[in-house]
Amino acid sequence: MMQYLIEVSHTPEECMQALDEMDAQGMDILKMFRWGCKTGDHRGWAFVMADNDMTARDMLPTSAREKAIVVPVVEFTSEQLRMMHESM
Repeated sequence: MMQYLIEVSHTPEECMQALDEMDAQGMDILKMFRWGCKTGDHRGWAFVMADNDMTARDMLPTSAREKAIVVPVVEFTSEQLRMMHESM
């Protein structure tokens, strides 16, 4: 499994419906996200574990899947960074 960052967005007019759809999706998906809606930034972000980007995308309600940005992410340790510098 890999870790993915998912970013979803909606307009202010779509906000309540989008959040309701996330809540109805189950799997506590609504709770996994952090939302900027209260500050006027109608996006949400979550880190999820999935087998591939399509599996990560499929966690979302159908209405959010097409616009979602799904990016595989990794962590770097200080040691890995040092080795990357040495190999350049």
